[in-house]
Amino acid sequence: MEINLSETYKSAGVDIKAGEKTVQKIKDYAKNTFNKNVLSEIGLFGGFYELELSKYKNPVLVSSVDGVGTKLKIAIEMNSHETIGQDLVNHCVNDIAVCGAEPLFFLDYFATGKLNPNVAAEVIKGFSIACKENQCALIGGETAEMPGLYNESDYDISGTIVGIVEKEKIINGSRIQKDDLIVGITSNGLHTNGYSLARKVLLNKFELNQFIPELNNTLGKELLKIHKSYLQLITRLKEDLDIKGMAHITGGGIVGNISRIIPEGLNVKIHWGNWTPPPIFQLIRESGNVKITEMRKVFNMGIGLAIIISPKDERKLFELCHLLSEHALLIGEVV
Repeated sequence: MEINLSETYKSAGVDIKAGEKTVQKIKDYAKNTFNKNVLSEIGLFGGFYELELSKYKNPVLVSSVDGVGTKLKIAIEMNSHETIGQDLVNHCVNDIAVCGAEPLFFLDYFATGKLNPNVAAEVIKGFSIACKENQCALIGGETAEMPGLYNESDYDISGTIVGIVEKEKIINGSRIQKDDLIVGITSNGLHTNGYSLARKVLLNKFELNQFIPELNNTLGKELLKIHKSYLQLITRLKEDLDIKGMAHITGGGIVGNISRIIPEGLNVKIHWGNWTPPPIFQLIRESGNVKITEMRKVFNMGIGLAIIISPKDERKLFELCHLLSEHALLIGEVV
């Protein structure tokens, strides 16, 4: 008896034709991010990127991998998938940008219970939009259909970013000193962290499509605000200022992330009263009776990027941030 292998696989829950359709849909999105350094076409077994090293004396590659956590559940429930891809790219870009690196290329992973080519294409379209904005190439990825591991409508994504930096220009916090200033750059909301707690307390009281006056928005749209990229700001600040350290404020909050780059023997003192967090944080706190100490450990509290500078550079930093329409706040000091 002749066995049709593709139909057998399909009966197990994996649709090869849907995978092929997805690849065709996403090829143009990826190609839109290509530059002269990209040597491969989507569909090969690896992504090829030619390095231009003539402007570097001692180049160092910098990489980071991440996901977006349970923010995905909001995107799935709202059937809104394009922005989640932008979240992931911007998150990864920020992680290497705070080390002084410039992004080169990005690779994605998309896994689902039942592959819907239209949903996958929307997510990957988001990848391509953010890659284009951050001047990096989307050179490859993996799409996996895994029935039995995920529910049909569920999916998960992760991404890997690779960038480059001159070794002597790596920003790692080693030169931070007592009395240096901590300047915060505002976030536009939760970014991609704390959603398990946020969902638990908010969805017990509100619907995602419910308009909430305090937010001047529906809850769902507020929770899907795109994680900001700080690459443009960081690039400009590196040119004009002596940046001693930077921290991308993600899981662990302001103190937890800044502490990762503070030299031994020094500490972080945050002046929490110097700014008012966006209303979404107050809504979470009140809805779940969440202690402020817990809020500060879980969420960014309205600060997406922390920059550490010498006091003599304070005025120039604020001027540059104003020119780039970024809201900077003096949020603390090194003690």
